[in-house]
Amino acid sequence: MEGGVAEADVSAFRECLSLSWKNPFVLRLALSAGIGGFLFGYDTGVISGALLYIRDDFKEVDTKTWLQEAIVSMALAGAIIGAAVGGWINDRFGRKKSIVVADTLFFIGSIVMASAMNPATLIVGRVFVGLGVGMASMASPLYISEASPTRVRGALVSLNGLLITGGQFLSYLINLAFTTVPGTWRWMLGVAAVPALTQVILMALLPESPRWLFRKGREEEAKEILRKIYPPEHVEDEINALKESVEMEVREAAGSDKVSIMKLLKTKTVRRGLYAGMGLQIFQQFVGINTVMYYSPTIVQLAGFASNRVALLLSLITAGLNAFGSILSIYFIDKTGRRKLVLLSLCGVVVSLVVLTVVFHETTTHSPMVSTIETSHFNNTCPGYTRATNPSQWDCMTCLKASPECGFCASRANKLLPGACLISNERTEEECNKEEREWYSRGCPSKYGWLALIGLALYIIFFSPGMGTVPWVVNSEIYPLRYRGICGGIASTSNWVSNLIVAQSFLSLTQAIGTSSTFMIFIFITVAAIIFVIIFVPETKGLPIEQVENMLQTRSLNFKFWQTSPQSAQVPDQKHQSV
Repeated sequence: MEGGVAEADVSAFRECLSLSWKNPFVLRLALSAGIGGFLFGYDTGVISGALLYIRDDFKEVDTKTWLQEAIVSMALAGAIIGAAVGGWINDRFGRKKSIVVADTLFFIGSIVMASAMNPATLIVGRVFVGLGVGMASMASPLYISEASPTRVRGALVSLNGLLITGGQFLSYLINLAFTTVPGTWRWMLGVAAVPALTQVILMALLPESPRWLFRKGREEEAKEILRKIYPPEHVEDEINALKESVEMEVREAAGSDKVSIMKLLKTKTVRRGLYAGMGLQIFQQFVGINTVMYYSPTIVQLAGFASNRVALLLSLITAGLNAFGSILSIYFIDKTGRRKLVLLSLCGVVVSLVVLTVVFHETTTHSPMVSTIETSHFNNTCPGYTRATNPSQWDCMTCLKASPECGFCASRANKLLPGACLISNERTEEECNKEEREWYSRGCPSKYGWLALIGLALYIIFFSPGMGTVPWVVNSEIYPLRYRGICGGIASTSNWVSNLIVAQSFLSLTQAIGTSSTFMIFIFITVAAIIFVIIFVPETKGLPIEQVENMLQTRSLNFKFWQTSPQSAQVPDQKHQSV
């Protein structure tokens, strides 16, 4: 929000901590609105574990990769619509009502999913959840940003990111808790209705965004809220600054045509803001984060860990690291700056993706061989292996790729020794397990499996503090007030469209070109993201929102991103040289 630029020697993280003692009202606003982020994170995490058990209950889902991708990605399709409509709802009806509508949709979707008797009904529930998540993904950080003092704005919006990762972590715990309960995945998906209902109740007790109220002419309500947010010695300055800013926006709106896409693109500050905001949101998805979060247990199984429960347990570590990274982000985002943090994050992502590429290449090329003797021990040999002209050259990976209906029963003595290639069904799996063997249908035994887990952990540790949080923070503060709702909606929509493309194609890509090649594609995309950030993304650390607009108007390119321009913290009429 409005206010002076934060002093360089003051840690926004420490201020954020002390805020809970000095002014718990601001923290209550942020935490209550942040439940929208929690729901976003919970849905991302819970479907990854639930999918393992949905495949067990619905055999058509288990044998059809496109159906698995549809169950995951239909929520994203709903989120695209929710984010697109959410921008208009945010501007027309306010941030608070947008969040409540999002919760209602999420609640309905959770109930539908929990009671689904077939994949089609499950997909309908996923669409409802997606609509809610899409609206909340932009309304929650926007509400927090507009109700936060400038010095801790980045930290409090990062709190929304922490709740996203916290939701993911909790979803894995809940997944583990329900693995032995009848109805497994129904409980996993249905529990999400509880936080949605909780947020509806909490938001009913909270005020609307003061910036939005000023924009709608409800100044007294806005002033009352600002008096609760700022200390008495600063509140009048903040009220005057906000009033002046909104009056200027209203005058510009009265003297201009109706907002349109062409109008946005012709407005220099908005266009540059959209370049940065949309680009960050798109690259956030295309560097592969939600392949890791949506398919984390599946990736763990591809690395050679067969058990559903073990896959969920190991994925819990990934989710925990993600939450830890968000905590780091709260500390560093107002200390290091948005731009430097995201560049460091992307460089680390490149390193971790290289590790994953190498590990999965080795896993694929060094899988256990198929033994004719071991296979003949059972009476249900994989048809592809029976018809093969070169069965002696078959290994586990060849067996699994021959047909979705084939699986690998590892050797009893050592799972890395030659095993059996068999028809994949419950009877075969039971026979394999009875002999104290491991059954593999989604990945092969490998001595490199733990290295894959290290690669996943590195990926999350580097991604979460920077690329996990910065795109949302930048999008909450980079647009002029008049265009903030619609621009935020456009940026969120671009995020969800990218998310949909990646989620809908990941499993198909791993089948078509292999897991290692899929991660290699992410490496090239991440390098492109680094170049994009250097050129297009400005540093908004410590700047009042009004000054961000002026900086976009006057900025010039500067490839020396490690140098902080002293002009970036000057008054609005100074020219800012940092990108």
